[in-house]
Amino acid sequence: MSDTALLWRQYRLERRMFWRNPSAAFFNFLLPLLFLALFGAIFSSSQSELDVIVPGIASLSVMSTTFSALAFNMTFLREQGILKRVRGTPLPSTIYLGGIALSAVTNTVIQVAIITISGKLFFGVAWPQEWFELIVFVAAGVICFASLGVALSHFIPNFESAPAYVNAIFLPVIFISGVFYDSDTAPAFLLDIAQILPLKHLIDGLSGAMVTGVGLSDNLGSLAVIGLWAAAGIALAVRGFSWESRRS
Repeated sequence: MSDTALLWRQYRLERRMFWRNPSAAFFNFLLPLLFLALFGAIFSSSQSELDVIVPGIASLSVMSTTFSALAFNMTFLREQGILKRVRGTPLPSTIYLGGIALSAVTNTVIQVAIITISGKLFFGVAWPQEWFELIVFVAAGVICFASLGVALSHFIPNFESAPAYVNAIFLPVIFISGVFYDSDTAPAFLLDIAQILPLKHLIDGLSGAMVTGVGLSDNLGSLAVIGLWAAAGIALAVRGFSWESRRS
């Protein structure tokens, strides 16, 4: 069987396993949509606020379906000994990990599409004006947060502590970066922190593509910041990767 066929079969298996896990489906799909519905209802009388919320929730979805999901997933697979057992099978490691990565990418694409359509139908946000920029920033965000999620999993000692590790990063980042408000109006010290974080720049890129119509050339600085985080994440993800459980 060709590598392409093996990858397709592994990807289909990952999709079936994902939909059989209610908690994964909730945090990947329902939670961002609940945020969108809640804050959309709160700011329903202010189109300017809705124009902030929709790209913000779309960016949150990219982070949740890659960073959070892969940090949980890779920790579980490592500590349950699944990675070690897969390593000992004839299935190429790249095929197995590729299936996991493609499943996460699929979740991201579906979620961003749902939020984009919901923003248009229910919250009066126009269709994206810069589709190419939208694709570029979503792809960059996926690479960045997926690599950071895998890198974080190396520092999580066991699956029981994974929620604490992940949420200790995820929750502060989404609030500081301005998912639910215009971060440019935040206090100066929070804005300075947000400018360092990749999520703020992903929000800026998606806002430019979905709302303001600012072209990709005007957001190259944001793309560069995401790229730097992605490079650091990839280096850490590769350097610390282990097929062995850390349990004694």
